[in-house]
Amino acid sequence: MYEGTADHIAYVAGRWPLDPGKPTVLFIHGAGGSSALWENQVDSLAEHANTIAIDLPGHGKSSGPGLDRVEDYGAAVTNFIEKTGISAPIPCGLSLGGAIVLQLLLEHKTDFKAAILANTGARLRVQPFVFEAIKNDYKGYLNAVPAFAASGKTDPAKLASFMTESAKCPPEVAHGDFTACDRFNVTEKLSSITTPVLILTAEDDKLTLPKYGSYMKEHITNASIAEIKDAGHLSPIEQPEAFNRAVIEYLKRQELI
Repeated sequence: MYEGTADHIAYVAGRWPLDPGKPTVLFIHGAGGSSALWENQVDSLAEHANTIAIDLPGHGKSSGPGLDRVEDYGAAVTNFIEKTGISAPIPCGLSLGGAIVLQLLLEHKTDFKAAILANTGARLRVQPFVFEAIKNDYKGYLNAVPAFAASGKTDPAKLASFMTESAKCPPEVAHGDFTACDRFNVTEKLSSITTPVLILTAEDDKLTLPKYGSYMKEHITNASIAEIKDAGHLSPIEQPEAFNRAVIEYLKRQELI
C-alpha cells in the first residue's frame, strides 16, 4: 500500500502511480474517522480499479484544522483531486463522506464518471446528545461507538483497528464534523444530480436508516440501490466482501471495469 500527501491531504493508495487504464475510486470517510475505514477496500479492490482513501483535513495524518461545513470539506477534496491530477474519479463516501460526495456532484456535475453513496442521506440531523457526549465525555463517546455504529451481529474484533485510529481524532474535530452533518440538507437539490450513482444501505444501520437511501433512490434520476446484510453504519469494515462485491458489480454495470 502506498502512502502520500497532496495539498496537506494524506492518503493511502492501492498503487502509485495510478494505472491510466483503470478507473479511480476515491474513498471519503465519515465523521471523526480516517482512511482506516477503507483498509479492506483499498487493497482488495486494487485488482479492479485504482483505489485511494484520504484523511480529511484535521483527521488521520492530514494537517490543518478540521472543518464544520460540508461545502468546505468538498472544496478540500476538489483541491486534492486537482493537485493529484486524478481524471474523472469515482467518489465513494460514507455518512459525512457521502454528504461530501453529494456536494461534489451538485457543484461539479460533469467531472465524475459515477459515484457511490454509502450509509448516508440528503439530510443528516444529529441528536443533541452526540454533541454533549463529545464535549463532556469524549472517551465515553468513543467507547460507545461500536454499540451504536455497528450491527449486533458484528464481531467487535473487526472494529479494533478502526477504533484505535478514530481515538486519535481530537474531540473538537469530531464536533466540527457532526456540526457539518447537522447543517447539511440537499433534499431539494437531488433531482438536479445527473451523475450515475450507486446507493448502498446497511440492514442494521441505526444512524442513517436504510429509508434515507431509498429516499435518495427516488429522487436521483440515474441511481441504483443495494443493501448490505448483517451490517450497521460501518459496513465497509463489518461486511467487506459484500461491500466490495456490490462496488465491483456496479462498476461492471457502468462498463467502467
